[in-house]
Amino acid sequence: MKTDRPASNSLSYRDAGVDIDAGDQLVDNIKPFAKRTLRDGVLAGIGGFGALFEVPKKYKEPVLVSGTDGVGSKLKLAFHLNRHDTVGIDLVAMSVNDILVQGAEPLFFLDYFACGKLDVATATQVVKGIATGCEQAGCALIGGETAEMPGMYPPGEYDLAGFAVGAVEKSKIIDGADIVPGDAVLGLASSGAHSNGYSLIRKIVDASGVDLSSGFDGRTLGETLLAPTRIYVKPVLAALREVRIKGLAHITGGGLVENVPRVLPGNVCAELKKSAWPRPPLFDWLQKNGNVAEAEMHRVFNCGIGMVAIVAAAHAKLTIQALEREGETVFRIGEIRSRRADEAQTVVV
Repeated sequence: MKTDRPASNSLSYRDAGVDIDAGDQLVDNIKPFAKRTLRDGVLAGIGGFGALFEVPKKYKEPVLVSGTDGVGSKLKLAFHLNRHDTVGIDLVAMSVNDILVQGAEPLFFLDYFACGKLDVATATQVVKGIATGCEQAGCALIGGETAEMPGMYPPGEYDLAGFAVGAVEKSKIIDGADIVPGDAVLGLASSGAHSNGYSLIRKIVDASGVDLSSGFDGRTLGETLLAPTRIYVKPVLAALREVRIKGLAHITGGGLVENVPRVLPGNVCAELKKSAWPRPPLFDWLQKNGNVAEAEMHRVFNCGIGMVAIVAAAHAKLTIQALEREGETVFRIGEIRSRRADEAQTVVV
């Protein structure tokens, strides 16, 4: 004969470690942040099974450009310092800067937040940062996913992933195909290490025994290392309305020497002069305390240049002026020349 299970033995999802009420509270908390990012094209956003977005009618032949990325082990520093308000900016920056290099305007962004046990206050700070990044990029935070998975992550830790979709007119896609010897290479200043090389950074910090609360370049070392990735979207899109940029490279993992070649034709080389821009003190500190070889520095870190633009030499001055009007710090860091046999496509001299 079937009998009802005694209530005292009844199990719930919360008993298994998943708090649905906490998830609902997080959604309520983040709705005001997402609302600030609304833009033309949003038909339905956070709350539904899927978000709806209509490509703005200003595009005649829109090509969609997508990108996805995470924050990486920089999150370990955020956990250590209990600072969660800026990693969301990093998350947005890594994807929107990537699609920008093809001339795309970011339209909308989705995030994925995964943890073992949901801390609503922490998650709210993270998503608030994501919304701030979306505002800086001019795209809508249109949806996302919060996954609470007991046993998958250590207490107090989480992981992030982000997804950006943008659009560019088919006739205005930037692909670097017409880059030729004599073109100028411009470098847009970074805000720090951005979100790359943090496995090495953390190893250097541990080996040095430094206190992250110690003063460094006008703030603490911890604050310097957590400085969010610069989002170049609005300044570069504004400059593109004035000048023609032949190629753009987002300087992420692989540094200058591995990212610039991604936009170059096979017959040319970008020769960069390291004396052409000031290397921020953070990178000098990392090199000294980690005894990192110069070649390794340029292969791992951005060394002060977060985005590279390649333009005709005759347009270099106008491009620099256009970007500086939008708040960027820009250096003419090198030039394009013919590539010698078996030579690397980017050399730093």
